Amino acid sequence: MANFTAADVKKLREMSGAGMMDAKKALSEADGDLDAAVDALRAKGLATAQKKSSRTAAEGLVGVAVEGTKGVAVEVNSETDFVAKNDKFQAFVRTVTKVALTLDNDDVEALKAADYPGGGSVSDKLTDNIATIGENQQIRRMKTVSVSQGAITSYVHNAAAEGLGKIGVLVALESDLSADTLEPLGKQLAMHIASMFPQALDAESLDPAIIERERKIAQEKAAESGKPEAVQEKMVEGAVKKYAKENALLSQMFVMDNKTSVEDTVAKFGKENGGSVKLTDYVRYQLGEGIEKEESDFAAEVAAAVGG
Repeated sequence: MANFTAADVKKLREMSGAGMMDAKKALSEADGDLDAAVDALRAKGLATAQKKSSRTAAEGLVGVAVEGTKGVAVEVNSETDFVAKNDKFQAFVRTVTKVALTLDNDDVEALKAADYPGGGSVSDKLTDNIATIGENQQIRRMKTVSVSQGAITSYVHNAAAEGLGKIGVLVALESDLSADTLEPLGKQLAMHIASMFPQALDAESLDPAIIERERKIAQEKAAESGKPEAVQEKMVEGAVKKYAKENALLSQMFVMDNKTSVEDTVAKFGKENGGSVKLTDYVRYQLGEGIEKEESDFAAEVAAAVGG
């Protein structure tokens, strides 16, 4: 008996772009494991690498705030997009993000325990919101970036309100140039990050587990080529290096010209403006990335309700 459903086949096709029969065969061989099935399809050249965030569906808002040379991003989840449009929920996310700016760490529990303006703790206010709005809400994560001198630039893609949206980005530029001078560069870099979804600042910072996964996929592809072992090894190393280059922020081609790397673009900007600039850190929070939301079968629910 197959350990997958028609919904799994549909999801795999959306994740991979593979055909119906290829998706079914891959799921069967992977015993229903979606990630393993995607890897198998990619190894056979039947799928393209896709970000997990493209198949997530958690709701809520990402808030970003900057004060001087420090910035923070906070993700607060809700059950429905309707609540994310609620003025009270938006005010809560905006306030919590500002509270997060006052902390010295990225500990969500510390944020919950922090004082909330007007009385009580952030956790108390969250509990009150849940009771008032009637829907579960969670402060999921936060990250702070800072520089000793330079600028922190923020960007929200498709903002729901000022500083709030579904993709929030922060860029940390260490520099002896003024914040006003750095602002245009910071905005362009933030838009690049929102669009290109880098996995880490540089190749050395990429998750070793992800690199190993890419290596195994490349090895399977190389083995199927039938070429000599020495050639296969070069093919594998080339594929891994290509992946690292395309997924590390500093080595990505800058979207504004698609000719120069982000690292070289930043260095060039500093030279042209008579100073030094270094991109030292960034945050890219996309609402719900890494969370799988259960999809309900509405027709089945209605039938069950009628039958009950």
